Amino acid sequence: MSQTSEQPGARPTIYDVANRAGVSKSLVSLVLRGSEKVSPARRDAVQTAIRDLGYRPSQAATVLASRRTQAIQVVIDDYRNLWFVDLLDGIRTALLGRGYRLSVVDRAGAAADDDSAPPLAAGVDGLVVACDPGDGLLTGWHGPTVIAGWREGDVPGTDLIANDDEMGSRLAVEHLTALGHRRIGHLSGGGGAAGHRRKAFVEATATAGVVGLITDGSGGTTEADGYHAADDMLRLHPDVTAIYAANDSMALGALATLKERGLTVPEDISLVGYDDSPLAQARFIDLTSVDDKSREVGEAAGRALLARIADPHRPIERLLIEPELLVRGSSGPVHRAAAGPRRRVSRGQPIGPDTTRASASG
Repeated sequence: MSQTSEQPGARPTIYDVANRAGVSKSLVSLVLRGSEKVSPARRDAVQTAIRDLGYRPSQAATVLASRRTQAIQVVIDDYRNLWFVDLLDGIRTALLGRGYRLSVVDRAGAAADDDSAPPLAAGVDGLVVACDPGDGLLTGWHGPTVIAGWREGDVPGTDLIANDDEMGSRLAVEHLTALGHRRIGHLSGGGGAAGHRRKAFVEATATAGVVGLITDGSGGTTEADGYHAADDMLRLHPDVTAIYAANDSMALGALATLKERGLTVPEDISLVGYDDSPLAQARFIDLTSVDDKSREVGEAAGRALLARIADPHRPIERLLIEPELLVRGSSGPVHRAAAGPRRRVSRGQPIGPDTTRASASG
């Protein structure tokens, strides 16, 4: 007796998926659980059948069969940070067709014993931690965990998926020095990623033989932090010709400071951000920025977590994804008028680590 229901109006079953993909029901179950024992070809066939049929696994049946909740939680520390948008989209893409529900918890400013903070790891199969895990954030949690992005604090036994922030800083410095800048300011802040970007900035400016100057503002990486850090930078070092901000939000704050002081970008001062957020891509701002590949980081983090759930004893993974520098209108040669017309760079042109100097110089 057939157990399929693939007919108009009927809700597709796991048997329908198996029939459509030409595999067994048990293999479909393995795909839904994120098992690494399935070949890529068969996994693709099952995922295609799931999408074509619009199949949605029964949550109750899945939990009973696997003793799992089919839920994954992402822990962030600031809903306002645009970096999380692409990261979450990447994680969602990795989970597509796997039967997992995705929830997000914002732990901004919450201590481990803060009863008013959103619950952490309540009935989930795994965590993607996209914030600094200090202050006992993961106390009591021993399940599969992936850290997304560089974070302050060591969490043994967890996978790490991040953008290569140090390479990104080197790309920014190489771009500015190729344009002739010799006094470059860096707006830094707190957090693991900012720390890696700052460290590489110091090393890259020293290697290039140029002056690297750093201000922290109030220690954060928000637009307001960028505004105050840029104000401090220009007050203490009015002769800087370029500013490289730890992220695009800080760069936007710096832009406000420059406008208040009557300085134009890039004629008076060049400005470079990091993250290639929608802010950088807006034509009005047209910000040169390092693309940290946050969507790719999210996809890789999602895949790593599914693999960790399927096999908790697999080797620890540490993956760094290479960034790109996208040159736009906010960066240009020193004293542009005196330097003559610069080569026109197409909007959003990627500059790789091996072509930065040749592509950025005019």
